[in-house]
Amino acid sequence: MAVQTVATDTDTDLSLGPAAALSCRECGERFPLGPVFACEACFGPLEIAYDLPGGDPEELRKRIEAGPDSIWRYAPLLPVPADVADKPNLNPGFTRLVRADNLARELGVTGGLYVKDDSGNPTHSFKDRVVAIAVEAARAFGFTTLSCSSTGNLAGAVGAAAARAGLRSCVFIPHDLEQGKVVMAAVYGGDLVGIEGTYDDVNRFCSELIGDPIGEGWGFVNVNLRPYYAEGSKTLAYEICEQLGWRLPDQLVVPIASGSQLTKIDKGLRELIALGLVEDRPYKIFGAQAEGCSPVARAFKDGHDVVRPVKPDTIAKSLAIGNPADGPYVLDIARRTGGAVEDVNDGEIVDAIKLLARTEGVFAETAGGVTVGVTRKLIEAGVLDPTLTTVVLNTGDGLKTLDAVAPTTGPSAIIRPNLDSFREAGLA
Repeated sequence: MAVQTVATDTDTDLSLGPAAALSCRECGERFPLGPVFACEACFGPLEIAYDLPGGDPEELRKRIEAGPDSIWRYAPLLPVPADVADKPNLNPGFTRLVRADNLARELGVTGGLYVKDDSGNPTHSFKDRVVAIAVEAARAFGFTTLSCSSTGNLAGAVGAAAARAGLRSCVFIPHDLEQGKVVMAAVYGGDLVGIEGTYDDVNRFCSELIGDPIGEGWGFVNVNLRPYYAEGSKTLAYEICEQLGWRLPDQLVVPIASGSQLTKIDKGLRELIALGLVEDRPYKIFGAQAEGCSPVARAFKDGHDVVRPVKPDTIAKSLAIGNPADGPYVLDIARRTGGAVEDVNDGEIVDAIKLLARTEGVFAETAGGVTVGVTRKLIEAGVLDPTLTTVVLNTGDGLKTLDAVAPTTGPSAIIRPNLDSFREAGLA
């Protein structure tokens, strides 16, 4: 197991709010809080175990609602110190939940359709949520450099968060990412390193770097800080339920890259139920992948429990993880909740991006095109119930993936500067 050691004072306060320990998702073995991500007993992945607040759910609701308009309103449920909102950070979260009535009419949804639009975060993707939690763990463990392997959005989020926190950043990406994401990752002044190969090649390199003396003092948000980082995705579940009036949605459609976002959304929903903050009733979670990188969808359709890695080939580069770490857990959740995992091709992704923009004024990146496209496909197949309340996730801003829509999007006409030319164009 690759474990990072950090030179910290043994008396350092590693209190991270209600976080009590690290727990193995496979065997249940528990470990003290620290920068480790794999179980020493079975090598299974570790996640945060909590001592969550008890007492009157209504009092906890009021406490949350009185908090800041960011993920820190949920600090009592996250592995962060109580004073986290007072520290220099980007304060992500509490993004809008758009009631998408125009899109609903196009798709034939009558039960209420919503788009959770995370393009409003500081670096315009949901990754700001997960990085914000990882930064607090990095501070607690004494790391001086923040790092990651990234398909693009995470690189920008790490660069921005590190700059704000006064940390050095060094992030690693596949060399052929969309230019918008490359520029956004580089502009914050940290080191940006392109690696020849796929995201999976980048991730393997980062795992090697963690075990090398070069990486001493480095916090890799999605490797040795992964148990903390992943908890940021729970805040999507918290916000959706709060914005729906403290109730569970009937159906959610979530994009799949590593699969961590989907699994943590499910964890967040189950925590809200356990705390009495929402009524316990059935919900379904659907996973969405791009056809050019859909190992989880393929395993679901074939009835397999094991996800076979693939080599990505899709315009949805933010989802292009050919060996998704949480793939088996996604399969479990989809089957347990009565959901499904589906995929759409590149053409369907572009059509869905345009559909969402045309109907709701939301310009999604390619991952949002995947979720909207899969939603449409599931409705047409009779798998997703159009009479139920449905939430679709858009995890990033379309300005980051202009190349996907640029070839088929442009001026309606080019005219001379007079009314006759306008009339001739047929636009009058």
